[in-house]
Amino acid sequence: MSGAMRGISEDMDRQIVQAVFDEDTMSSTSVGMSDLSDEILLCILRHVPVCDLVRNVANVCHKLHTLCHDKTLLTNVSLSEEYLADDLLVRHILKQLANHVQSLSLNGCYWLCGSTVELLARCRGVTHLDVTGCRLTSLRLSRLLSSLSLLRSLAFDVTPGFNSAQLSSEAVDSLSRLSELRQTLLTPSYGVVPCCAQLRKLMLQFDISDVTREGIGVCCQLMMGQSSVPHYQQLEEFTARLAPGEVNQTLLLLYLAVFSVHVPKGLKVFLVSIPGPNPAHWPAAPSLAQSLGQRGDLEALQLPRSWLDSLSLKRALEGNSPKHLSFSRCPALWPQVFQSLLEGGVKDATQLTSLNLSGINKVLYSECRSVEDQLVPDTMSRLAVGCSNIKHLNLMHTHYHHENSPGLGAETHLCASLAKLTHLRSLTLPACALSDGLNTLQISTNNTSHSPLFLGLKKTPRVGLQNYKPNSESSLSGDSTSGLTLLLAGCPFLETLELIGPGFVSALPRLEPCTRASVEPRGMCAWARGVGDAHLAALEALPRLRRLTLAGLPGVLKGTGLIQLTRQCKDLQVLSLANMGSLKTMNYTPALLDTLKQCTQLQELRLEQPYLNANTSFFEALSCCSRLQRLCLISRSGTFDPSAAETFMERCCHVIMCHMFMGGTLVACRTLQKALLDRFSVERSALSVVIYPLQHEDLPSVIRDIPLTLLDRITLFQSHVAQPPHSSPL
Repeated sequence: MSGAMRGISEDMDRQIVQAVFDEDTMSSTSVGMSDLSDEILLCILRHVPVCDLVRNVANVCHKLHTLCHDKTLLTNVSLSEEYLADDLLVRHILKQLANHVQSLSLNGCYWLCGSTVELLARCRGVTHLDVTGCRLTSLRLSRLLSSLSLLRSLAFDVTPGFNSAQLSSEAVDSLSRLSELRQTLLTPSYGVVPCCAQLRKLMLQFDISDVTREGIGVCCQLMMGQSSVPHYQQLEEFTARLAPGEVNQTLLLLYLAVFSVHVPKGLKVFLVSIPGPNPAHWPAAPSLAQSLGQRGDLEALQLPRSWLDSLSLKRALEGNSPKHLSFSRCPALWPQVFQSLLEGGVKDATQLTSLNLSGINKVLYSECRSVEDQLVPDTMSRLAVGCSNIKHLNLMHTHYHHENSPGLGAETHLCASLAKLTHLRSLTLPACALSDGLNTLQISTNNTSHSPLFLGLKKTPRVGLQNYKPNSESSLSGDSTSGLTLLLAGCPFLETLELIGPGFVSALPRLEPCTRASVEPRGMCAWARGVGDAHLAALEALPRLRRLTLAGLPGVLKGTGLIQLTRQCKDLQVLSLANMGSLKTMNYTPALLDTLKQCTQLQELRLEQPYLNANTSFFEALSCCSRLQRLCLISRSGTFDPSAAETFMERCCHVIMCHMFMGGTLVACRTLQKALLDRFSVERSALSVVIYPLQHEDLPSVIRDIPLTLLDRITLFQSHVAQPPHSSPL
């Protein structure tokens, strides 16, 4: 027995000695990239942009050269947002990919010249092509389509001067085989829709101005010969997103005319988004809703507020299991929405992953809101249980006022109900939904009346009293974050968060007319003032946060919560701040500078504040964001330092979008714009610099010249959350 034990002990000793020897040997031997298997290397190379693969990685060694030309890496290629890829590099890449690529996207490559786009004709095996934003004329499109006989999916812009009569017979044959089409309409036209008889997916984006640059009104009269729109016999998905303007709405109704006669039998997705409170009426909407409800295969639905009534909505949802629903600005549908989702009006509510309830209230925008008009925690709690798989939720332009009184526990808070949505990845909330009650200091200030005799002698109150210090208790009563804490604990995987105060309206004019008509007067909700720096600091509990929007938060005084937030959220990539604290002075500047120094992964910054001072200190702090690509500053009374801006552009070599709508003279703005373009446009082909006085009368025409893909970046405060699938937000 003892001999056996001794043998086992000696064997264990030998194993230990061998393990130690092996560990020492491994530690002394370096393992390089060439020692990894091809499978592992291919997994790594999938995360490398194709430009770097072809231009840099492929030249390292023979093995990597072979792997970089593997079909698995070159089948699906996207050059979107490859801002450093100039015409010469793209030509080289297209030459390398010609025999491999099947899906190719140049979406937003506005800087490429037309001759480069024509080289796409070499990629004869392409089945999916996206050239949205590229310089594409009717003749150039015709030559492309004539060479791409295998094409099944196409996305492009219909620009002024487009003429479908210039398409060759070979091009028309290619279009007749398309199953998917996405058109961005910049002029009244049917585009190539009449040629596409086998479409299953049709996605339209209308961006036509009512007035030309010369001030002439645009008439939506289509040419003879363009009226032969097909009846969408095989259509399964229809998506339309509109910019403001009557021309866009008129053209949309022309596209939808055939739906009044015949609704495609296989239609599963119907998404129409019209900004503003008064979309043009469409008489065929009720019959469409009834048709969608009869088949039981509806996947996504979004209709403007005037297109549906409660009965039609009930018929559309009954027996279906939709994945995406949007009822933005549809107050009349408030009861029916929750009845359908909570009381068996849909077949399987657990299939729902995206829900947009922005502005869905019981009363119209112009009427006075009451307590009954607020979101009810119990209803939202039932919604969270019944629709347990929701990933994207939009509650912007709604209200919730938590009465923090005896007898009401934390479980009655709206945030406690939302915390049950454990799969949530993106969320938009009104600011008042985070408040645990009215700020008592704010109430006393608002309710204190003064004699008119003393108003002129009244001492101006100090602005910017700090209401939050990191790692300390709040100094203002009513500034509790108990509700928010419950939400963050239940939804720790949020990647996109938008907190927008009621009545916030951006100073950028593009969406201003329709926005002002569909939101409440500024300052109507006192509960929003209870959201301050403590709430921002609490957001540090979201380590996966990538996109953050904070707009219209008057209770954020010093901005110290931003510092603590960004200290923990290391991977923040998109940050949008607007109208924080007082609008008479920007009193969170020191905190903003410290915040920017910590945002090392930031790629996009949009900052809107009436009195922004973009001085040397600001641009030095912004230079710490070494990965920054897009910058937009909006300030009616703001100032800027030209030399500091130029130094910043020199340090941050990845910046391709520098848009500043500030105060100052037109001469000063144009001088800086010209200096930046002259100095950096050669090395940055995609560079877009727009510096213009915000209140200048010619600003609308300047905005119109900005590429649409970049214009979407600066109109960031039309919520990105719970947008329809296959569509980029306006």
